[in-house]
Parts: sequence; C-alpha cells; structure tokens
Amino acid sequence: MENNLFRRIPKVDVLLETKQCKELIEQHGYQIVIESVREELEQIRAQILNGKLEEELLLQIDHILSSIGNRVREKEQFHIKKVYNGTGTILHTNLGRAPLSATHMQKIAEIASGYSNLEFNLEKGERGERYSHFETLLCKITGAQAAMAVNNNAAAVMLVLNTMAKGGEAIVSRGELVEVGGKFRIPDVMKQSGTILKEVGTTNKTHLADYEEAITEDTKVLMKVHTSNYRIFGFTESVPMKALTALKDKYQIPIIEDLGSGVLLNLEKYGLAHEPTVQESIQNGADVVCFSGDKLLGGPQAGIIVGKKNYIDQMKRNQLTRALRIDKFTACALETVLREYLCEENAIKNIPVLEMITRPLEKVQEAAEDLCEKLKREALPAVISIQKCMSQIGGGSLPMEQIESRAVSIRPHFISTELFAKRLRTLPIPVIGRVVDENFLLDMRTFDQTGDVHFVEALKKNQIFKVDR
Repeated sequence: MENNLFRRIPKVDVLLETKQCKELIEQHGYQIVIESVREELEQIRAQILNGKLEEELLLQIDHILSSIGNRVREKEQFHIKKVYNGTGTILHTNLGRAPLSATHMQKIAEIASGYSNLEFNLEKGERGERYSHFETLLCKITGAQAAMAVNNNAAAVMLVLNTMAKGGEAIVSRGELVEVGGKFRIPDVMKQSGTILKEVGTTNKTHLADYEEAITEDTKVLMKVHTSNYRIFGFTESVPMKALTALKDKYQIPIIEDLGSGVLLNLEKYGLAHEPTVQESIQNGADVVCFSGDKLLGGPQAGIIVGKKNYIDQMKRNQLTRALRIDKFTACALETVLREYLCEENAIKNIPVLEMITRPLEKVQEAAEDLCEKLKREALPAVISIQKCMSQIGGGSLPMEQIESRAVSIRPHFISTELFAKRLRTLPIPVIGRVVDENFLLDMRTFDQTGDVHFVEALKKNQIFKVDR
C-alpha cells in the first residue's frame, strides 16, 4: 500500500514543468519555488510513513500544486506585520509601543525614501550634526540648554554615566534601582557603563542625609531614577530633586535623572495622576535628564538626553555615541513628533498615544456601537455586545492608572473563545484582543477604527467560526 502511494507522488522536475509552477517561478523566483516543492513532497512522504489515511493522502496529492502555491506565498509574507490592537493597552511593548500617525509616517517616508541633509549643514555647505534637526525643538519644549538622542533609554543611561561618572561612584537610592524590562536593570546598566554603584537608604525610605553621608572624593554624580513602572505606598519617603540641589551646590556634584517614560505634558488636566515632566526636572535643578521616545512622548524608539550644554557636548564626543546613535528614520520621526508639542492642542490631537489617553469616553462608546452594529448585521454565529472595561497606559508608564473604556464583546456559539482568538491572530492583518470570562474583547480605545471594515470582512470570509471535524 505504501509503495503504491509513494509511486503516486509527482517528481520534482515534472512539477516544475507545470504551468502553475512556471508562473510561480516567474513571479517569485526559482529558489523559493524549488524549496516549496521539495518541502511539500517531503511532507507527503512523512505522512505516508506515519499512516495517514489513503483517501486523505490522494486528495492531498491531487491538490499539490495549490499547496505549493500557498507555501510560496507564505514564504513571501513579511514576518513583521501590522496588527490591530484591541487589548486596551495603549503602550503595548509586544505590539511596538507608540504608534506613529499616518501623517507623520508620510513625512518620514518623503524624507527617508531619498537623500536628506541628515548630517549636512545646508546653510554653510559643510558637514552638520544629526541632532541639530530636533535639538532646538527639545530645548524650546523642555527648557534645557542642549539635547541629543541615542537608540533607547537604557543606552542613554549608559552613555550619561560613562561620560560623567566612569571610574567613579554614582549615588542612587536603593528604592530606585529598578528593572526596566527584559531583565535590564539599573545596577547592570551602571556596571556596563564603568560606574561604581553606591546604594543609599532603604527600599522604602531614603533621606537627604543618606546621600550626603555617602559622598566621598570618588563621587562623580548623584542619580535619581523615576520609578515609572511601579509604586511603593505606605511608610515611604524619597528625596525630591529640589532638595538634592543643595548637595549639588555644596559639593559641586552634578545630578542626573532617569525619568523613564518622559512625559512632556501635564497629564493631570486630562484626569490622570501627576507624572513628573521633563520640564519640571530641568526646572528643579537636574543637570542631565534622559527619557524614552516611544512611551508617553509618543514618538519612535529613542533615548533622549537633555540638560546642561557642557555635559551634552561631552556625550556627543564620547566614542560610545557612534555605537548608540540613531539613524535617519529616528531623527526624522523625532523632529516630526516633537513639532506637535509646540502647540499642546496639536500634540493631543495628532500624536496617537496622547489622543488615545485623552479620548472622551463618549467617543469610545460611539466607536463600540458602530462596530457592534456592523457585526450584528452579518448574523454571525456569536453573541455580540458592548461591555464596560478599563484601558491601561502600559509600557511601564503610570502603572496604577486605568482609563474607563468600552469593548466590543464576541462570544462564539460553536467554537471556543481561545480558538477564535487564535484564528484572529492568523489573519493577513492580525487582530489582537483579550479573552475575559469566555468573551473575546476588543477595547475600542486602542482598536483602530479604520480596521472595522477589514475585521468584519475577515470574519465573513476566513472561516473564523468554522467547526473542525
């Protein structure tokens, strides 16, 4: 029986001579087609040896050209894809954190698709500096004397410490020695920078006297780290930046602050808890402040450094800077996003992260009702409704804050909610939500409404509700 089935398998050269394979070769190239042919044949051989039913195998052989075509197209697909985020987490690290607007991307594409003056001074006709395109903006927005950027905030912390404290001590409160994610920890970053960590205080309480008593001739910097991804409540105390400046003036030791999320607007006026702004840190006496570009700022991944010009100039000359520097896409994206901050209304309206955070509940409700109505019109085999839910900021920002929201709930009749969610992840543009009490929820605060039509069509055409036999 096995021998008969093996004889029914077409040969490689015969398949390559078929009209379908010739068309595939013309469209996709010989190498990817021959790989797909061999893989498909190998799979059939393995299934014969594993005892798969003859009827199913013969059907598979009859449709082998179609299967080869599917393999080729699958290989051609990009591994990184656009997804629709219905999780309710605005800064979802696994989904790329801060999305950029279509308008901003259009400007970035216009510049990055050709040559640009990335490091060319058009006025002088000579080599320029890539930071110049957004440095003035950052200084105007934050009140700092100078600014630059590297590829992420961990890199920014490393560069700041390597420049200002290499070989010496950096004094940090024990309660501020955070892990920023992925097991990247402040003590480890400090070690790699060549700085000696000197912990003071306790996990819950650190006093000004703790810093002063730890100062020696080896002390190069005092460092504050904003614990943006967790909070300690109860019997707790930390030393504010303003208080630390007394030690800076007395001992002539600079203060650096890692703000983490790096918000540039006062979010209290939009109903959120107070989050220290970069402007406040500069006003309160920090010599250097670093923060992320792709969190509450709402821009591309970057580690932004602002502060006193003499320190920033030293960092620009540091050999590490070349290894950590940003590329033309990031430089362009930073300028594009930062320009919105020149007018707060524009920033709230045009930066997706800020728009989602401040979007009124009424607008979220309207979006939920619109999608719910579209889904119900299709008479899908599921219970479809609107549920109250809570969105979160995410990305290690404002961990205690939740924003009231609305979700479209889908509960399939004949398949499990887990299978339904899995099938949505296999769509050409995957849809990511969350499963709560056997309901699949799409939080409409983060779900892109331009995806409504795609989502409804996908549910109709992709056999999402099909019951496997």
